[in-house]
Amino acid sequence: MKKISLIIPCFNEELSVTPFYDVIVDTFKKMQNTDFELMFVNDGSRDHTFEIIESLHEKDNRVKCISFSRNFGKEAALFAGIRSVTGDCAVIMDADLQHPPATIPEMFKLWTEGYDVVEGIKNTRGKESFIHKAFTSVFYNTLSKAIGMDMRNSSDYKLLDRKVINELAKLKERNTFFRALSFWVGYKKAEVHYDVQKRIAGSSKWSFGSLVKYAIQNVVSFTYAPLHLITIFGMFFVLVGLIVGIDALVSYCHGKAAAGYPTIIFLIFLSTGAIMSSLGVVGTYIAKIYDEVKARPQYIIAEKLE
Repeated sequence: MKKISLIIPCFNEELSVTPFYDVIVDTFKKMQNTDFELMFVNDGSRDHTFEIIESLHEKDNRVKCISFSRNFGKEAALFAGIRSVTGDCAVIMDADLQHPPATIPEMFKLWTEGYDVVEGIKNTRGKESFIHKAFTSVFYNTLSKAIGMDMRNSSDYKLLDRKVINELAKLKERNTFFRALSFWVGYKKAEVHYDVQKRIAGSSKWSFGSLVKYAIQNVVSFTYAPLHLITIFGMFFVLVGLIVGIDALVSYCHGKAAAGYPTIIFLIFLSTGAIMSSLGVVGTYIAKIYDEVKARPQYIIAEKLE
C-alpha cells in the first residue's frame, strides 16, 4: 500500500479546515491501495485554525500539524511540511479547496507510471481582478524567460516523489521559491490540468502589496536578471552620453553655442534615477546575502501534532 502525504499551509483558515478534511477523506475512499497523512502547517494563525486541526487529530491520527511560533510565510510553511512528511510521495495544496482534490487520483496514476513531479497547470485562474491577472502574467512571463523554465500557468499544486522531497529537504537556503525550485530539481515531469475553484470559505490573504513584495523576493532569490538589466541600462546611458558628447563637439566646431539646458537637466534627472534604482536592486541582493549569512532558521516550530 502506497502512502500519500498532503502538505497544507494554513493561515487563518478556521472555516476551511474541516470541509477540506471531509473532502479529502471522501477522495481517498475512492482510491484503492492507498493511505494518506494530512500535514497541516499552521503559519502563525490568529484565529482557531490550530484548535480545529487539533480536534481532527484527536479523532484521526492521520491528521498531523506543525504550528509555527508566528507567521513566517507560505514558503517557510511549504518547506516545513516537506521536511516532515513520511509518505512515498507528497501533494502540495491549499486548504481553501481552490486546488481541486478530485485531481489527486490523476496525479497519483501518473506517479505510478514513473513520473517524479506531476505539475498542476491552471486552465483558468478563477476570479481575480484585472490588475492581479496582468501583474501575475508579467511576473511569470519575465521569470520564465529569465530562468529558462515555463512557469506561466504553474502553481504550488503538485505531486512530488519521495526522492524529490528528499532533495528539496536538503536545501539550506532561507529565501526559497518553491514553485521555481520544483522545476530546478529536474526529474521526470508530467502535467495535469485543472480549473481553479472558488474558495470554500473566507477570502484571499494576498493583497496586491504582498504579491508585489512576494514577486520581488522570488525574482531576487532565484535569478540574476535585475543585475543584468542594470548592466544593460548602464550601457544605454553610456551610449546616450556619447551621442550628446558628439553633438556638443560638432556644435562647438561649427561655432554654435549649445543652449541645451533642458536637455542637461533631463539627462541629470534620468541618470540619477537610474543610479538610485540600480543601487536599490544591488541593495536588495546584498540584503538577501545578509539574511543567508546570519543563518537564522527559516521558521520556528512552537508545537507539533504527530
